Amino acid sequence: MQIKKRVFLIVLDSLGVGELPDAKQYGDAGSNTLRALVQSGSLFVPNLQQMGLFHIDGIDCGMPQGIPKAAYGKCAERSVGKDTTTGHWELAGLISKRPMPTFPNGFPSQVIAALRKATGREILCNLPYSGTKVIADYGEEHLKTGALIVYTSADSVLQIAAHESLIPPEELYAICRKARAIMQGEYAVGRIIARPFIGEAPNFTRTANRHDFSVAPFAPTLLDLLKAQGKDVISVGKIVDIFAEQGITESHRTVSNADGMEKTCSIAAQRAFDGLCFVNLVEFDSAYGHRNDIAGYTAALNAFDQDLGRLLPLLHKEDLLMITADHGCDPATESTDHSREYIPLLLYGHGIGAVNFHIRDGFSDAAQTICTVLGVDGSHLEGKSLADVQGLLPEQGA
Repeated sequence: MQIKKRVFLIVLDSLGVGELPDAKQYGDAGSNTLRALVQSGSLFVPNLQQMGLFHIDGIDCGMPQGIPKAAYGKCAERSVGKDTTTGHWELAGLISKRPMPTFPNGFPSQVIAALRKATGREILCNLPYSGTKVIADYGEEHLKTGALIVYTSADSVLQIAAHESLIPPEELYAICRKARAIMQGEYAVGRIIARPFIGEAPNFTRTANRHDFSVAPFAPTLLDLLKAQGKDVISVGKIVDIFAEQGITESHRTVSNADGMEKTCSIAAQRAFDGLCFVNLVEFDSAYGHRNDIAGYTAALNAFDQDLGRLLPLLHKEDLLMITADHGCDPATESTDHSREYIPLLLYGHGIGAVNFHIRDGFSDAAQTICTVLGVDGSHLEGKSLADVQGLLPEQGA
């Protein structure tokens, strides 16, 4: 097996490609994020198309084009759930067999009391809420009283919104760290999310100063393994937050998808690293999927495809590029929550054949494949390497 020195793993956050067999159990029957974008009539992604996105088994939308320039397939989720944390952990070889706690009726009184005591502030809302609507409904009262806007969603999250003029981002982050310490045990939500906003009523807007404080992975992940083996593990976007800073050797925060791809292209052009560059492009999910904004999501994927065209010529002969997702978030459904979907997986690099590897049982096959190409032992991780697919990866010395 030829050892590749640089692996780029790019997660198009929420770009699902069709409902999983158990989607009905999650209220997601019929969800298909990619199909919603194709049906908009405005999707133009020639690079993804040429890589084989629309050749993937069961893709009932888009137009396959010629012989793909990459290997292609899709992965079913083995973890229980459909959120960012479980999706990324599974990509890194860790299967979550129990769902993280959710709070569809808001957080219990003991949690709210603990937050009041720890922060010295009153609490507003404490309900599942849209992130943009909650600041519209509670922003004025927050500014008048100094109380924190605390809310949740269908995901395992506790979110705290605060106006930057009243509570600067660094102070809000300190508050979220206190909340993270409280939300343990039975209350151990996947993420505490700081949600700073600015502006005046009724035109409050969220800023790019969001910060996630994740629960730590319950076992070592691919990232820990690579770091322990002396490999570089470069985080672009919120990867560093999703893994609670574990297994990361270097991190680059981003303010947008475009910023994330700019940083990724810069790393590809300038850095001869040995290991993994793990990229999350969150705006697909946060700005468009959760807002049911089909046009915005479509435009964002078109923009990514253009950036992908800039990235490809920067790759070295030894590099491997993997493009995938972590769950769905179909903007065409009534729900504004994540959807239980297959994720695409495209593998691009010198010597990689146009191989259809069909449907893989678990996102964690990505982790094992990375172990194979970087020459490290991933036997304690879940999943099976795509090296077992005939013709997909070049033989050593090829």
